[in-house]
Amino acid sequence: MDKTNVMRILQQKKIEFKEYFYWDTNATNWVEVARILNEDENIVFKTLVTIWKSGQHYVFMVPVAKELDLKKCANVVNEKYIEMIPQKELLPLTWYIHGGCSPIGMKKVFPTIVHSSAENLNLIIFSGGKVWYQVELSVKDLQNVVNFKFADIIKEN
Repeated sequence: MDKTNVMRILQQKKIEFKEYFYWDTNATNWVEVARILNEDENIVFKTLVTIWKSGQHYVFMVPVAKELDLKKCANVVNEKYIEMIPQKELLPLTWYIHGGCSPIGMKKVFPTIVHSSAENLNLIIFSGGKVWYQVELSVKDLQNVVNFKFADIIKEN
């Protein structure tokens, strides 16, 4: 398996992690990725990038089965309104493509918010920086690499 930039950063910082590589072209959403990894969908997180009209970007991480609540997100970051960035803007902004976006190793450091459910987790799984790559590490170790805060940012069922 190739090492991704995310994995190299974690190794440089001497952070212990587990890497996953899966090849399943039938996986059409992140919940299926959690199933392929044989992991609880509540510990597998997706990384989403948003923008406010001023041009300020924010990164949000939520469990794969949950949907981001943009109103809650705007409140958390003290903005009036935010929206998802267009997919074509993701690569030039972050160095990542859709399906491979990780909070670690982005081109710039953006304010990052992780759903509050992660506060109670020992481990978290998220994109390893490429499509079909995931990494698992402790939430505490993620905080040592990415400065983030916890907040309720998902839509209620």
